[in-house]
Amino acid sequence: MAAPPTALEAASRPAQSASDPIVRFQDVSIAFEDKPLLDGISFQLARGETKALLGVAGSGKSTILKLTLGLIKPDSGSIYVLGEDVTRMSEEQLFDLRRNIGIVFQESALFDSLTVRDNVAFRLMEEGGTSEEEIERRVLEALRFVELERTVNMFPAELSGGMRRRVGIARTIITQPEVLLYDSPTGGLDPVTSNTIIELIVKQRDLYKISSLLVSHRLQDAFTMATHYFDRKTNHMQPLPPEARREVPITFLVLRDSKVIFDGDAHELEHTRDEYIREYIS
Repeated sequence: MAAPPTALEAASRPAQSASDPIVRFQDVSIAFEDKPLLDGISFQLARGETKALLGVAGSGKSTILKLTLGLIKPDSGSIYVLGEDVTRMSEEQLFDLRRNIGIVFQESALFDSLTVRDNVAFRLMEEGGTSEEEIERRVLEALRFVELERTVNMFPAELSGGMRRRVGIARTIITQPEVLLYDSPTGGLDPVTSNTIIELIVKQRDLYKISSLLVSHRLQDAFTMATHYFDRKTNHMQPLPPEARREVPITFLVLRDSKVIFDGDAHELEHTRDEYIREYIS
């Protein structure tokens, strides 16, 4: 199976070592209408790691994604993405940085008037500099990755909700971004379709080692990611034996009352003594 195409490189990005975090929040606070949403939160996303952001509605999970993209600025604190402090960057600098960040929206955000091919190719066409032949190759590779190459000439209205989500993932990975942001990718989907989306996320994690922040309202999705791996031979997600699960590059960040109350792996989450978290995951 072909890998997604090579990522676009930002010319002025500082050099990073393999041990440097891809994303780092340092004492970040933000309030809306004088109501604290995030209060002095700190965490890191390691290279190749997936971090699931958990918490009740309104706890600030999606706000973390917006802050990572530089779409909003914190009231205080620093946010480093790919070695850059996004809180100090101009819009032009942020535009260059965002070329290496992909986001999958809950509702896919496809253009209804464009075919699947043009939706997936949209970013390449907007940025220019890529030949039609190269665009065509990349589109087919991305659609093949999500197993939807047959939909290339269809319109979003002709697709099911799950298929639209998969096209959204294809559009996101076409330039193989270094960071992927998933905003409730299974929200509103039935369990079977949700599992298909989670399988694609696990596939992206295990085959291409892309770092991801994932907002999830479904604990089952996050635990599935922590207990499964993508098998190249069967081309499907497979369960891991319990003794191998600690090696899966996934961690969990739990938010409550504007604070981070947990940041650790699935084993630590399952064995926490925090009463609130135990009730939340039960």
